[in-house]
Amino acid sequence: MISRIRIQGLGVIDDAELELSPGLNVITGETGAGKTMVVSGLGLLLGARSDAAMVRAGAGSAVVEGEIDVPPDHPAAGRVELAGGDAADGIVLVRTVTAQGRSRAHVGGRAAPVGVLAEVGEHLVAVHGQADQWRLRRPDQHRVLLDAFGGTTVHLVRAAYQQTYDEWRTVQDQLDELTTADAERSRRAEMLRSALEEIETTDPQPGEEETLRLEEIRLAHADGLRLAAEEAHQALSGRDDQSVGEFRPVLDLLGSLGPTLTGAGAHDPALAELATRLDEIGYLASDLAGDLASYASGIEVDPQRLAWVQQRRADLGTILRKYGSTTQDVLAWAQESAGVLTDLDGSQERILERTERLTRLHRELGERGHALTAARHEAALALGDQVGEELGHLAMGSATLTVALTHPADDDGVQVPGADHPVQARRHGLDEVEIQLAANPGTAPRSVTRAASGGELSRVMLALEVVSAQGDLPTYVFDEVDAGVAGSAALDLGARLARLAGQAQVIVVTHLGQVAAFADRHLVVSKSTDGQVTSSDVRVVTGPDRVAEIARMLGGASQSTAALQHATELIEEHGPDRVRR
Repeated sequence: MISRIRIQGLGVIDDAELELSPGLNVITGETGAGKTMVVSGLGLLLGARSDAAMVRAGAGSAVVEGEIDVPPDHPAAGRVELAGGDAADGIVLVRTVTAQGRSRAHVGGRAAPVGVLAEVGEHLVAVHGQADQWRLRRPDQHRVLLDAFGGTTVHLVRAAYQQTYDEWRTVQDQLDELTTADAERSRRAEMLRSALEEIETTDPQPGEEETLRLEEIRLAHADGLRLAAEEAHQALSGRDDQSVGEFRPVLDLLGSLGPTLTGAGAHDPALAELATRLDEIGYLASDLAGDLASYASGIEVDPQRLAWVQQRRADLGTILRKYGSTTQDVLAWAQESAGVLTDLDGSQERILERTERLTRLHRELGERGHALTAARHEAALALGDQVGEELGHLAMGSATLTVALTHPADDDGVQVPGADHPVQARRHGLDEVEIQLAANPGTAPRSVTRAASGGELSRVMLALEVVSAQGDLPTYVFDEVDAGVAGSAALDLGARLARLAGQAQVIVVTHLGQVAAFADRHLVVSKSTDGQVTSSDVRVVTGPDRVAEIARMLGGASQSTAALQHATELIEEHGPDRVRR
Protein backbone atom coordinates (compact mmCIF):
# COMPACT_ATOMS: atom_id res chain seq x y z
CA MET A 1 0.00 0.00 0.00
CA ILE A 2 0.99 3.67 -0.33
CA SER A 3 2.14 4.95 3.04
CA ARG A 4 3.22 8.48 2.11
CA ILE A 5 3.07 10.89 -0.80
CA ARG A 6 4.91 14.21 -0.87
CA ILE A 7 4.02 16.78 -3.54
CA GLN A 8 6.12 19.88 -4.20
CA GLY A 9 5.57 22.60 -6.78
CA LEU A 10 2.61 20.94 -8.51
CA GLY A 11 -0.20 23.27 -9.59
CA VAL A 12 -1.58 25.11 -6.57
CA ILE A 13 0.30 22.81 -4.17
CA ASP A 14 3.52 24.32 -2.89
CA ASP A 15 4.58 21.58 -0.51
CA ALA A 16 2.16 18.99 0.89
CA GLU A 17 2.58 15.59 2.45
CA LEU A 18 -0.11 12.92 2.59
CA GLU A 19 0.19 10.26 5.27
CA LEU A 20 -2.05 7.44 4.12
CA SER A 21 -3.31 4.46 6.07
CA PRO A 22 -4.68 1.02 5.28
CA GLY A 23 -8.39 0.89 4.55
CA LEU A 24 -10.38 3.81 3.17
CA ASN A 25 -8.59 7.13 2.69
CA VAL A 26 -10.89 10.00 1.75
CA ILE A 27 -9.65 13.28 0.25
CA THR A 28 -12.02 16.23 0.43
CA GLY A 29 -11.87 19.99 0.09
CA GLU A 30 -13.63 22.96 -1.42
CA THR A 31 -13.92 23.26 -5.19
CA GLY A 32 -10.66 24.58 -6.61
CA ALA A 33 -8.66 23.71 -3.51
CA GLY A 34 -6.44 21.29 -5.42
CA LYS A 35 -7.93 17.83 -4.89
CA THR A 36 -7.33 17.10 -8.55
CA MET A 37 -3.65 17.91 -8.11
CA VAL A 38 -3.38 15.11 -5.56
CA VAL A 39 -4.69 12.62 -8.10
CA SER A 40 -2.52 14.18 -10.83
CA GLY A 41 0.53 13.85 -8.60
CA LEU A 42 -0.27 10.22 -7.99
CA GLY A 43 -0.66 9.77 -11.73
CA LEU A 44 2.80 11.24 -12.33
CA LEU A 45 4.19 8.86 -9.76
CA LEU A 46 2.67 5.98 -11.74
CA GLY A 47 4.15 7.02 -15.08
CA ALA A 48 1.44 9.31 -16.51
CA ARG A 49 2.43 11.84 -19.16
CA SER A 50 3.81 15.09 -17.80
CA ASP A 51 3.25 18.67 -18.87
CA ALA A 52 5.27 21.76 -18.05
CA ALA A 53 1.95 23.54 -17.30
CA MET A 54 1.60 21.32 -14.24
CA VAL A 55 4.59 23.01 -12.57
CA ARG A 56 3.61 25.65 -10.03
CA ALA A 57 4.19 29.22 -11.19
CA GLY A 58 7.55 30.42 -9.97
CA ALA A 59 8.83 26.90 -9.21
CA GLY A 60 11.70 25.38 -11.14
CA SER A 61 10.20 21.93 -11.03
CA ALA A 62 7.44 19.76 -9.62
CA VAL A 63 8.46 16.76 -7.56
CA VAL A 64 6.26 13.89 -6.41
CA GLU A 65 7.67 11.25 -4.07
CA GLY A 66 5.88 8.17 -2.87
CA GLU A 67 6.70 5.47 -0.33
CA ILE A 68 5.01 2.11 -0.92
CA ASP A 69 5.02 -0.83 1.44
CA VAL A 70 5.13 -4.18 -0.34
CA PRO A 71 6.66 -7.55 0.61
CA PRO A 72 10.01 -8.43 -1.02
CA ASP A 73 8.38 -11.11 -3.20
CA HIS A 74 5.76 -8.74 -4.69
CA PRO A 75 5.92 -8.39 -8.51
CA ALA A 76 6.43 -4.64 -8.18
CA ALA A 77 9.48 -5.21 -5.97
CA GLY A 78 10.84 -7.61 -8.56
CA ARG A 79 10.43 -5.00 -11.32
CA VAL A 80 12.21 -2.39 -9.19
CA GLU A 81 15.13 -4.72 -8.56
CA LEU A 82 15.26 -5.54 -12.27
CA ALA A 83 15.69 -1.81 -12.90
CA GLY A 84 18.60 -1.75 -10.45
CA GLY A 85 16.68 -0.24 -7.54
CA ASP A 86 16.41 -1.29 -3.91
CA ALA A 87 13.09 -2.77 -2.74
CA ALA A 88 14.24 -4.59 0.39
CA ASP A 89 12.36 -2.24 2.74
CA GLY A 90 9.57 -1.15 0.42
CA ILE A 91 9.61 0.95 -2.72
CA VAL A 92 10.41 4.64 -3.11
CA LEU A 93 9.26 6.26 -6.39
CA VAL A 94 10.17 9.80 -7.42
CA ARG A 95 8.97 11.80 -10.44
CA THR A 96 10.37 15.22 -11.34
CA VAL A 97 8.98 17.54 -14.02
CA THR A 98 10.94 20.71 -14.80
CA ALA A 99 9.42 24.01 -15.83
CA GLN A 100 10.88 23.34 -19.28
CA GLY A 101 8.86 20.12 -19.52
CA ARG A 102 11.67 17.61 -18.99
CA SER A 103 10.76 14.60 -16.90
CA ARG A 104 12.92 12.31 -14.78
CA ALA A 105 12.14 9.24 -12.70
CA HIS A 106 13.87 7.43 -9.85
CA VAL A 107 12.87 3.92 -8.80
CA GLY A 108 14.19 2.43 -5.60
CA GLY A 109 16.93 5.06 -5.40
CA ARG A 110 18.11 4.59 -9.01
CA ALA A 111 17.43 6.72 -12.08
CA ALA A 112 15.15 4.88 -14.52
CA PRO A 113 13.06 5.55 -17.64
CA VAL A 114 9.62 6.99 -16.89
CA GLY A 115 8.11 3.88 -18.47
CA VAL A 116 9.43 1.81 -15.56
CA LEU A 117 7.15 3.81 -13.24
CA ALA A 118 4.15 2.69 -15.27
CA GLU A 119 5.32 -0.94 -15.22
CA VAL A 120 5.77 -0.83 -11.44
CA GLY A 121 2.50 1.03 -10.99
CA GLU A 122 0.43 -1.58 -12.80
CA HIS A 123 1.34 -4.01 -10.02
CA LEU A 124 0.49 -1.50 -7.29
CA VAL A 125 -2.40 0.82 -8.06
CA ALA A 126 -5.58 0.86 -10.12
CA VAL A 127 -6.66 4.45 -10.79
CA HIS A 128 -10.32 4.89 -11.66
CA GLY A 129 -11.20 8.30 -12.96
CA GLN A 130 -12.64 9.73 -16.16
CA ALA A 131 -9.25 9.64 -17.88
CA ASP A 132 -7.68 6.73 -16.04
CA GLN A 133 -9.84 3.67 -16.70
CA TRP A 134 -6.99 1.74 -18.29
CA ARG A 135 -8.32 -1.58 -17.00
CA LEU A 136 -11.55 -1.08 -18.94
CA ARG A 137 -10.01 0.63 -21.95
CA ARG A 138 -7.75 -2.34 -22.64
CA PRO A 139 -9.82 -5.21 -24.10
CA ASP A 140 -7.56 -7.86 -22.59
CA GLN A 141 -8.35 -6.52 -19.12
CA HIS A 142 -12.03 -7.39 -19.56
CA ARG A 143 -10.96 -11.01 -19.82
CA VAL A 144 -8.59 -10.64 -16.85
CA LEU A 145 -11.43 -9.26 -14.70
CA LEU A 146 -13.77 -12.07 -15.72
CA ASP A 147 -11.16 -14.77 -15.06
CA ALA A 148 -10.34 -13.25 -11.67
CA PHE A 149 -14.01 -13.33 -10.77
CA GLY A 150 -14.28 -16.94 -12.00
CA GLY A 151 -11.70 -17.93 -9.41
CA THR A 152 -10.39 -21.49 -9.09
CA THR A 153 -12.95 -22.99 -11.47
CA VAL A 154 -11.87 -20.85 -14.41
CA HIS A 155 -8.23 -21.01 -13.38
CA LEU A 156 -8.06 -24.82 -13.49
CA VAL A 157 -9.84 -25.09 -16.84
CA ARG A 158 -7.69 -22.32 -18.31
CA ALA A 159 -4.47 -23.98 -17.04
CA ALA A 160 -5.47 -27.25 -18.76
CA TYR A 161 -6.25 -25.38 -21.99
CA GLN A 162 -2.95 -23.45 -21.90
CA GLN A 163 -0.97 -26.64 -21.31
CA THR A 164 -2.52 -28.15 -24.44
CA TYR A 165 -2.07 -24.88 -26.34
CA ASP A 166 1.64 -24.68 -25.51
CA GLU A 167 2.16 -28.29 -26.58
CA TRP A 168 0.14 -27.66 -29.75
CA ARG A 169 2.26 -24.63 -30.68
CA THR A 170 5.50 -26.53 -29.97
CA VAL A 171 4.50 -29.44 -32.21
CA GLN A 172 3.25 -27.02 -34.88
CA ASP A 173 6.59 -25.20 -34.89
CA GLN A 174 8.48 -28.50 -35.08
CA LEU A 175 6.31 -29.66 -37.98
CA ASP A 176 6.76 -26.35 -39.80
CA GLU A 177 10.51 -26.64 -39.41
CA LEU A 178 10.52 -30.23 -40.64
CA THR A 179 8.33 -29.59 -43.68
CA THR A 180 10.05 -26.31 -44.61
CA ALA A 181 13.45 -28.02 -44.57
CA ASP A 182 12.20 -31.24 -46.14
CA ALA A 183 13.35 -30.36 -49.68
CA GLU A 184 16.77 -29.36 -48.42
CA ARG A 185 16.93 -32.52 -46.31
CA SER A 186 16.09 -34.62 -49.38
CA ARG A 187 18.82 -32.96 -51.43
CA ARG A 188 21.37 -33.47 -48.69
CA ALA A 189 20.31 -37.08 -48.13
CA GLU A 190 20.69 -37.81 -51.85
CA MET A 191 24.14 -36.22 -51.87
CA LEU A 192 25.26 -38.29 -48.88
CA ARG A 193 23.79 -41.48 -50.32
CA SER A 194 25.64 -40.95 -53.61
CA ALA A 195 28.90 -40.21 -51.79
CA LEU A 196 28.62 -43.30 -49.59
CA GLU A 197 27.88 -45.48 -52.64
CA GLU A 198 30.99 -44.10 -54.34
CA ILE A 199 33.13 -44.82 -51.28
CA GLU A 200 31.60 -48.28 -50.89
CA THR A 201 32.33 -49.05 -54.56
CA THR A 202 35.96 -47.93 -54.22
CA ASP A 203 36.30 -49.78 -50.89
CA PRO A 204 39.44 -47.97 -49.65
CA GLN A 205 41.61 -49.73 -47.08
CA PRO A 206 43.48 -47.91 -44.30
CA GLY A 207 46.95 -46.82 -45.53
CA GLU A 208 46.34 -48.27 -48.98
CA GLU A 209 47.38 -45.14 -50.85
CA GLU A 210 50.96 -45.30 -49.52
CA THR A 211 51.30 -49.03 -50.18
CA LEU A 212 50.18 -48.57 -53.79
CA ARG A 213 52.50 -45.61 -54.30
CA LEU A 214 55.52 -47.74 -53.32
CA GLU A 215 54.34 -50.66 -55.43
CA GLU A 216 53.93 -48.48 -58.50
CA ILE A 217 57.48 -47.15 -58.14
CA ARG A 218 58.83 -50.70 -57.83
CA LEU A 219 56.92 -52.02 -60.82
CA ALA A 220 57.86 -49.05 -62.98
CA HIS A 221 61.59 -49.66 -62.28
CA ALA A 222 61.57 -53.49 -62.18
CA ASP A 223 64.22 -54.03 -64.89
CA GLY A 224 66.70 -51.65 -63.29
CA LEU A 225 66.13 -53.04 -59.81
CA ARG A 226 66.66 -56.64 -60.93
CA LEU A 227 69.77 -55.78 -62.96
CA ALA A 228 71.34 -53.89 -60.06
CA ALA A 229 70.67 -56.79 -57.68
CA GLU A 230 72.09 -59.37 -60.12
CA GLU A 231 75.25 -57.34 -60.74
CA ALA A 232 75.80 -56.90 -57.02
CA HIS A 233 75.25 -60.64 -56.51
CA GLN A 234 77.75 -61.46 -59.27
CA ALA A 235 80.32 -59.15 -57.73
CA LEU A 236 79.99 -60.96 -54.44
CA SER A 237 79.72 -64.58 -55.54
CA GLY A 238 80.46 -64.72 -59.27
CA ARG A 239 78.44 -66.23 -62.16
CA ASP A 240 78.00 -69.84 -62.95
CA ASP A 241 79.28 -69.27 -66.51
CA GLN A 242 82.19 -67.11 -65.45
CA SER A 243 85.42 -67.88 -67.47
CA VAL A 244 88.87 -68.39 -65.94
CA GLY A 245 90.89 -65.24 -66.00
CA GLU A 246 87.97 -62.93 -65.36
CA PHE A 247 87.74 -61.03 -62.06
CA ARG A 248 87.53 -63.03 -58.86
CA PRO A 249 84.30 -62.65 -56.80
CA VAL A 250 84.49 -60.96 -53.41
CA LEU A 251 83.63 -64.17 -51.57
CA ASP A 252 86.52 -66.01 -53.27
CA LEU A 253 88.95 -63.25 -52.38
CA LEU A 254 87.79 -63.21 -48.79
CA GLY A 255 87.98 -67.01 -48.64
CA SER A 256 91.57 -67.05 -49.90
CA LEU A 257 92.72 -64.35 -47.53
CA GLY A 258 91.21 -65.98 -44.45
CA PRO A 259 93.65 -68.90 -43.97
CA THR A 260 96.67 -66.68 -44.61
CA LEU A 261 95.70 -64.16 -41.91
CA THR A 262 94.63 -66.91 -39.52
CA GLY A 263 97.97 -68.73 -39.79
CA ALA A 264 100.05 -65.60 -39.34
CA GLY A 265 97.81 -64.44 -36.57
CA ALA A 266 99.14 -67.17 -34.35
CA HIS A 267 102.22 -65.01 -33.93
CA ASP A 268 100.46 -61.68 -33.25
CA PRO A 269 97.16 -61.16 -31.43
CA ALA A 270 96.51 -57.93 -33.37
CA LEU A 271 96.62 -59.74 -36.67
CA ALA A 272 94.50 -62.56 -35.24
CA GLU A 273 91.79 -59.96 -34.41
CA LEU A 274 91.94 -58.67 -37.96
CA ALA A 275 91.57 -62.23 -39.24
CA THR A 276 88.43 -62.60 -37.12
CA ARG A 277 86.98 -59.42 -38.57
CA LEU A 278 87.76 -60.69 -42.07
CA ASP A 279 85.80 -63.85 -41.30
CA GLU A 280 82.83 -61.72 -40.13
CA ILE A 281 82.94 -59.76 -43.37
CA GLY A 282 82.89 -63.02 -45.27
CA TYR A 283 79.80 -64.18 -43.41
CA LEU A 284 78.02 -60.83 -44.04
CA ALA A 285 78.97 -60.82 -47.70
CA SER A 286 77.71 -64.38 -48.07
CA ASP A 287 74.36 -63.42 -46.48
CA LEU A 288 74.14 -60.33 -48.64
CA ALA A 289 74.83 -62.34 -51.76
CA GLY A 290 71.98 -64.70 -50.85
CA ASP A 291 69.58 -61.83 -50.18
CA LEU A 292 70.49 -60.15 -53.47
CA ALA A 293 69.86 -63.38 -55.34
CA SER A 294 66.49 -63.80 -53.64
CA TYR A 295 65.54 -60.15 -54.33
CA ALA A 296 66.55 -60.39 -58.00
CA SER A 297 64.53 -63.57 -58.45
CA GLY A 298 61.48 -61.93 -56.84
CA ILE A 299 61.44 -58.92 -59.18
CA GLU A 300 58.93 -59.41 -61.97
CA VAL A 301 58.14 -57.16 -64.87
CA ASP A 302 54.29 -57.15 -64.84
CA PRO A 303 52.72 -54.46 -67.08
CA GLN A 304 49.19 -55.59 -66.20
CA ARG A 305 49.81 -55.27 -62.47
CA LEU A 306 51.39 -51.86 -63.02
CA ALA A 307 48.32 -50.72 -64.98
CA TRP A 308 45.98 -51.99 -62.23
CA VAL A 309 47.99 -50.21 -59.51
CA GLN A 310 47.93 -46.97 -61.46
CA GLN A 311 44.15 -47.20 -61.99
CA ARG A 312 43.59 -48.07 -58.34
CA ARG A 313 45.61 -45.03 -57.29
CA ALA A 314 43.53 -42.87 -59.62
CA ASP A 315 40.30 -44.21 -58.11
CA LEU A 316 41.58 -43.57 -54.61
CA GLY A 317 42.71 -40.10 -55.63
CA THR A 318 39.16 -39.26 -56.71
CA ILE A 319 37.61 -40.00 -53.31
CA LEU A 320 40.59 -38.51 -51.43
CA ARG A 321 40.06 -35.19 -53.21
CA LYS A 322 36.35 -35.22 -52.24
CA TYR A 323 36.17 -36.71 -48.79
CA GLY A 324 39.56 -36.59 -47.01
CA SER A 325 43.29 -36.30 -47.41
CA THR A 326 43.91 -39.92 -46.34
CA THR A 327 41.97 -43.16 -46.53
CA GLN A 328 41.56 -43.03 -42.75
CA ASP A 329 39.90 -39.60 -43.14
CA VAL A 330 37.61 -40.89 -45.87
CA LEU A 331 36.52 -43.87 -43.81
CA ALA A 332 35.85 -41.64 -40.78
CA TRP A 333 33.78 -39.25 -42.92
CA ALA A 334 31.81 -42.16 -44.34
CA GLN A 335 31.00 -43.48 -40.86
CA GLU A 336 29.81 -40.06 -39.66
CA SER A 337 27.82 -39.41 -42.84
CA ALA A 338 26.08 -42.77 -42.55
CA GLY A 339 24.72 -41.68 -39.19
CA VAL A 340 23.58 -38.33 -40.62
CA LEU A 341 21.87 -40.10 -43.49
CA THR A 342 20.02 -42.36 -41.09
CA ASP A 343 18.77 -39.27 -39.26
CA LEU A 344 17.76 -37.56 -42.51
CA ASP A 345 15.96 -40.62 -43.77
CA GLY A 346 14.00 -40.64 -40.50
CA SER A 347 12.61 -37.09 -41.05
CA GLN A 348 9.62 -38.39 -42.97
CA GLU A 349 8.76 -40.64 -40.06
CA ARG A 350 9.02 -37.66 -37.70
CA ILE A 351 6.82 -35.57 -39.99
CA LEU A 352 4.18 -38.29 -39.98
CA GLU A 353 4.42 -38.72 -36.18
CA ARG A 354 4.09 -34.99 -35.54
CA THR A 355 1.26 -34.63 -38.03
CA GLU A 356 -0.72 -37.31 -36.22
CA ARG A 357 0.16 -35.76 -32.85
CA LEU A 358 -0.86 -32.29 -34.07
CA THR A 359 -4.23 -33.61 -35.22
CA ARG A 360 -4.85 -35.12 -31.80
CA LEU A 361 -3.78 -31.91 -30.00
CA HIS A 362 -5.90 -29.81 -32.39
CA ARG A 363 -8.98 -31.79 -31.43
CA GLU A 364 -8.07 -31.70 -27.72
CA LEU A 365 -7.47 -27.93 -27.91
CA GLY A 366 -10.96 -27.40 -29.30
CA GLU A 367 -12.48 -29.51 -26.53
CA ARG A 368 -10.56 -27.76 -23.74
CA GLY A 369 -11.20 -24.35 -25.29
CA HIS A 370 -14.91 -25.16 -25.35
CA ALA A 371 -14.74 -26.15 -21.67
CA LEU A 372 -12.99 -22.85 -20.86
CA THR A 373 -15.68 -20.94 -22.75
CA ALA A 374 -18.37 -22.74 -20.77
CA ALA A 375 -16.67 -21.89 -17.46
CA ARG A 376 -16.29 -18.25 -18.51
CA HIS A 377 -19.91 -18.11 -19.67
CA GLU A 378 -21.09 -19.30 -16.27
CA ALA A 379 -18.80 -16.78 -14.54
CA ALA A 380 -20.01 -14.04 -16.90
CA LEU A 381 -23.64 -14.61 -15.91
CA ALA A 382 -22.77 -14.49 -12.21
CA LEU A 383 -20.58 -11.42 -12.66
CA GLY A 384 -23.34 -9.59 -14.51
CA ASP A 385 -25.87 -10.41 -11.79
CA GLN A 386 -23.59 -9.42 -8.90
CA VAL A 387 -22.36 -6.20 -10.53
CA GLY A 388 -25.94 -5.33 -11.44
CA GLU A 389 -26.88 -5.72 -7.79
CA GLU A 390 -23.99 -3.47 -6.77
CA LEU A 391 -24.94 -0.86 -9.36
CA GLY A 392 -28.41 -0.77 -7.81
CA HIS A 393 -26.70 0.60 -4.67
CA LEU A 394 -24.63 3.11 -6.68
CA ALA A 395 -27.39 5.25 -8.19
CA MET A 396 -27.37 3.12 -11.35
CA GLY A 397 -30.32 0.86 -10.60
CA SER A 398 -31.55 1.03 -14.20
CA ALA A 399 -28.22 -0.08 -15.66
CA THR A 400 -27.62 -3.64 -16.79
CA LEU A 401 -24.12 -5.08 -17.11
CA THR A 402 -23.41 -8.07 -19.29
CA VAL A 403 -20.23 -9.86 -20.25
CA ALA A 404 -20.22 -10.84 -23.93
CA LEU A 405 -18.11 -13.73 -25.23
CA THR A 406 -17.38 -13.83 -28.95
CA HIS A 407 -15.27 -16.23 -30.96
CA PRO A 408 -13.43 -14.85 -34.02
CA ALA A 409 -13.50 -17.19 -37.00
CA ASP A 410 -10.20 -18.50 -38.36
CA ASP A 411 -9.81 -20.95 -41.24
CA ASP A 412 -6.71 -22.32 -39.51
CA GLY A 413 -8.36 -22.35 -36.10
CA VAL A 414 -9.85 -25.17 -34.04
CA GLN A 415 -13.24 -26.75 -34.32
CA VAL A 416 -15.42 -26.62 -31.22
CA PRO A 417 -18.66 -28.46 -30.56
CA GLY A 418 -21.66 -26.59 -31.92
CA ALA A 419 -19.66 -24.08 -33.99
CA ASP A 420 -20.26 -23.85 -37.74
CA HIS A 421 -16.76 -22.55 -38.45
CA PRO A 422 -13.25 -22.98 -37.05
CA VAL A 423 -12.44 -20.63 -34.16
CA GLN A 424 -9.24 -18.71 -33.60
CA ALA A 425 -7.15 -20.22 -30.79
CA ARG A 426 -4.85 -18.07 -28.69
CA ARG A 427 -3.05 -18.77 -25.47
CA HIS A 428 -5.72 -17.05 -23.36
CA GLY A 429 -8.44 -19.17 -24.94
CA LEU A 430 -10.96 -19.01 -27.76
CA ASP A 431 -12.91 -16.08 -26.33
CA GLU A 432 -12.94 -12.35 -26.90
CA VAL A 433 -14.42 -10.86 -23.73
CA GLU A 434 -16.16 -7.51 -23.59
CA ILE A 435 -17.90 -5.99 -20.57
CA GLN A 436 -20.99 -4.20 -21.86
CA LEU A 437 -23.39 -1.77 -20.23
CA ALA A 438 -26.96 -0.82 -21.01
CA ALA A 439 -27.32 2.41 -19.04
CA ASN A 440 -31.11 2.47 -19.32
CA PRO A 441 -33.90 -0.07 -19.93
CA GLY A 442 -34.51 -0.70 -23.61
CA THR A 443 -31.08 0.47 -24.76
CA ALA A 444 -28.74 -1.92 -26.50
CA PRO A 445 -25.68 -2.88 -24.47
CA ARG A 446 -22.42 -1.30 -25.62
CA SER A 447 -18.83 -1.53 -24.48
CA VAL A 448 -18.77 -0.10 -20.98
CA THR A 449 -16.22 2.56 -21.89
CA ARG A 450 -18.60 4.00 -24.52
CA ALA A 451 -21.86 3.51 -22.66
CA ALA A 452 -20.95 5.14 -19.34
CA SER A 453 -20.06 8.70 -18.39
CA GLY A 454 -16.92 9.42 -16.36
CA GLY A 455 -18.67 9.14 -13.00
CA GLU A 456 -20.69 6.13 -14.08
CA LEU A 457 -17.55 4.45 -15.36
CA SER A 458 -15.89 4.88 -11.97
CA ARG A 459 -18.92 3.39 -10.27
CA VAL A 460 -19.00 0.46 -12.68
CA MET A 461 -15.33 -0.09 -11.97
CA LEU A 462 -16.00 0.12 -8.25
CA ALA A 463 -18.74 -2.50 -8.56
CA LEU A 464 -16.42 -4.72 -10.59
CA GLU A 465 -13.61 -4.33 -8.08
CA VAL A 466 -15.93 -5.06 -5.16
CA VAL A 467 -17.24 -8.33 -6.61
CA SER A 468 -14.00 -9.53 -8.24
CA ALA A 469 -11.16 -8.15 -6.11
CA GLN A 470 -8.64 -10.92 -5.50
CA GLY A 471 -6.06 -8.93 -3.56
CA ASP A 472 -3.80 -8.70 -6.62
CA LEU A 473 -3.52 -4.93 -6.30
CA PRO A 474 -2.73 -3.32 -2.93
CA THR A 475 -4.25 0.10 -3.73
CA TYR A 476 -7.31 1.42 -5.60
CA VAL A 477 -7.85 5.11 -6.40
CA PHE A 478 -11.28 6.53 -7.31
CA ASP A 479 -11.87 10.02 -8.67
CA GLU A 480 -15.29 11.31 -9.74
CA VAL A 481 -16.89 8.11 -8.52
CA ASP A 482 -19.60 10.17 -6.80
CA ALA A 483 -20.55 12.29 -9.83
CA GLY A 484 -24.35 12.45 -10.05
CA VAL A 485 -24.86 10.65 -6.73
CA ALA A 486 -26.82 12.08 -3.82
CA GLY A 487 -28.98 11.15 -0.86
CA SER A 488 -29.19 7.53 0.25
CA ALA A 489 -27.26 6.42 -2.85
CA ALA A 490 -24.27 8.32 -1.45
CA LEU A 491 -24.36 6.13 1.67
CA ASP A 492 -24.52 3.02 -0.52
CA LEU A 493 -21.52 4.30 -2.46
CA GLY A 494 -19.58 4.86 0.75
CA ALA A 495 -20.49 1.39 1.96
CA ARG A 496 -19.21 -0.17 -1.28
CA LEU A 497 -15.95 1.75 -1.04
CA ALA A 498 -15.58 0.63 2.58
CA ARG A 499 -16.28 -2.96 1.58
CA LEU A 500 -13.48 -2.84 -1.01
CA ALA A 501 -11.24 -1.18 1.60
CA GLY A 502 -11.61 -4.30 3.70
CA GLN A 503 -9.47 -6.10 1.09
CA ALA A 504 -7.13 -3.36 -0.08
CA GLN A 505 -6.15 0.25 0.45
CA VAL A 506 -8.65 2.62 -1.17
CA ILE A 507 -8.08 6.30 -1.91
CA VAL A 508 -11.13 8.27 -3.00
CA VAL A 509 -11.59 11.94 -3.89
CA THR A 510 -15.16 12.93 -3.04
CA HIS A 511 -17.43 15.89 -2.44
CA LEU A 512 -20.03 13.84 -0.57
CA GLY A 513 -20.11 13.94 3.21
CA GLN A 514 -21.94 10.62 3.25
CA VAL A 515 -18.95 8.97 1.53
CA ALA A 516 -16.39 10.79 3.69
CA ALA A 517 -18.08 9.48 6.81
CA PHE A 518 -16.83 5.97 6.01
CA ALA A 519 -13.16 7.02 5.95
CA ASP A 520 -10.49 5.33 8.02
CA ARG A 521 -8.37 8.41 7.34
CA HIS A 522 -9.76 11.75 6.25
CA LEU A 523 -7.49 14.24 4.45
CA VAL A 524 -8.59 17.75 3.61
CA VAL A 525 -7.08 19.87 0.84
CA SER A 526 -7.38 23.55 1.75
CA LYS A 527 -6.20 26.64 -0.06
CA SER A 528 -4.99 29.97 1.19
CA THR A 529 -3.91 33.18 -0.48
CA ASP A 530 -2.00 36.29 0.45
CA GLY A 531 -3.81 38.27 -2.22
CA GLN A 532 -1.22 37.49 -4.87
CA VAL A 533 -0.31 33.81 -4.61
CA THR A 534 -2.69 30.94 -3.89
CA SER A 535 -1.40 27.75 -2.38
CA SER A 536 -2.93 24.53 -1.11
CA ASP A 537 -2.06 22.25 1.74
CA VAL A 538 -3.19 18.78 2.81
CA ARG A 539 -3.87 17.83 6.41
CA VAL A 540 -5.39 14.91 8.27
CA VAL A 541 -8.55 15.83 10.18
CA THR A 542 -9.91 14.01 13.20
CA GLY A 543 -12.41 14.70 15.98
CA PRO A 544 -14.18 18.05 15.80
CA ASP A 545 -12.26 19.13 12.69
CA ARG A 546 -13.50 16.09 10.82
CA VAL A 547 -17.06 16.66 12.00
CA ALA A 548 -16.86 20.25 10.80
CA GLU A 549 -15.52 19.22 7.36
CA ILE A 550 -18.29 16.67 6.83
CA ALA A 551 -20.86 19.21 7.99
CA ARG A 552 -19.54 21.61 5.33
CA MET A 553 -19.77 18.89 2.70
CA LEU A 554 -23.39 18.12 3.64
CA GLY A 555 -24.29 21.59 2.44
CA GLY A 556 -24.78 23.28 5.76
CA ALA A 557 -22.64 25.76 7.59
CA SER A 558 -19.77 23.97 9.29
CA GLN A 559 -20.78 25.48 12.63
CA SER A 560 -24.52 24.83 12.24
CA THR A 561 -25.79 22.73 15.11
CA ALA A 562 -27.99 20.66 12.83
CA ALA A 563 -25.17 20.09 10.31
CA LEU A 564 -22.71 19.20 13.04
CA GLN A 565 -25.19 16.80 14.62
CA HIS A 566 -25.90 15.16 11.27
CA ALA A 567 -22.15 14.83 10.58
CA THR A 568 -21.57 13.35 14.03
CA GLU A 569 -24.30 10.79 13.48
CA LEU A 570 -22.86 9.78 10.13
CA ILE A 571 -19.37 9.30 11.59
CA GLU A 572 -20.70 7.34 14.56
CA GLU A 573 -22.70 5.05 12.32
CA HIS A 574 -20.28 4.66 9.41
CA GLY A 575 -16.86 5.82 10.65
CA PRO A 576 -13.67 3.86 11.45
CA ASP A 577 -15.26 2.12 14.44
CA ARG A 578 -18.12 0.70 12.35
CA VAL A 579 -18.52 -3.00 11.87
CA ARG A 580 -17.41 -3.58 8.29
CA ARG A 581 -20.04 -5.13 6.07
